[in-house]
Amino acid sequence: MILLFPADVLRPQRVDEHFAAEADAARAAGLEVAVVDHDALSQPGGADAAVRRVRTQGAAVYRGWMLRSDQYAAFDRTLRQRGVMLRTSAEQYRRAHELPGWYSALAEMTPRSVWTAGIDRTAFDRACREFGTGPVVLRDYTKSMKHYWHEAALIPDVANPDAAWRVASRFHELRGEDLTGGFVLRRFECFRSAEVRTWWVDGECRSIGPHPDTPEEMPDAEFDPATVEDAIAALDLPFVTADFVLRDDRVWRLVEIGDGQVSDRPRTLPAEELITVLRG
Repeated sequence: MILLFPADVLRPQRVDEHFAAEADAARAAGLEVAVVDHDALSQPGGADAAVRRVRTQGAAVYRGWMLRSDQYAAFDRTLRQRGVMLRTSAEQYRRAHELPGWYSALAEMTPRSVWTAGIDRTAFDRACREFGTGPVVLRDYTKSMKHYWHEAALIPDVANPDAAWRVASRFHELRGEDLTGGFVLRRFECFRSAEVRTWWVDGECRSIGPHPDTPEEMPDAEFDPATVEDAIAALDLPFVTADFVLRDDRVWRLVEIGDGQVSDRPRTLPAEELITVLRG
């Protein structure tokens, strides 16, 4: 297996410092490591230039910065032309990376969600009406702005359309060209714990630990992956993360599914452990 990492911007033959420990652990485990140019991947038509330093063939896993689904698709196509097969296809990446791709299969374990295609005010108002009244949390298909909680994330009452639109407009302003898909509204639920990040390979939970935002914190209750294993396995995705949190009633709730290739590793999870997860 080949592990593909983003190159250091100033030293393009080296792995970006953020992923250097994982690259070292991969080499120590006998895996091949190659670098790709993330900046080129982010540009239209840049995939060929991005992978020019990949000079080997075989099955591969990417461990790097987030890519839009269309960028990943170009990445996947270009690598296949060079005899490198990403374990996660472009279609699988989109389903893991964007909420509409995984929501319907896991709706019972995550807050109720409604989304729009695009950022039209009429569609946004229609989505708000589906909730009637009460608080919701706003995001797009791939990301929230939770660090701007009161101005660009929490809508206190969707029954106030002008106030709701002000939050959506601020969210759009902050996300800019990175806004993906459209608006996603999720019913607000009261959570009482830090999140748990679980790592899954071929439908099997391989690691449980803290979320990167709270690397030193774990909930006071043990998370049992067997309770969700069938549902996540049914997604038929090769490498994903699933973040869970305890609600006020101590019920585990799913916060997010993410493609494992672009999910951050908390600093308290040793790089060697993640490489072991990937090797199976």
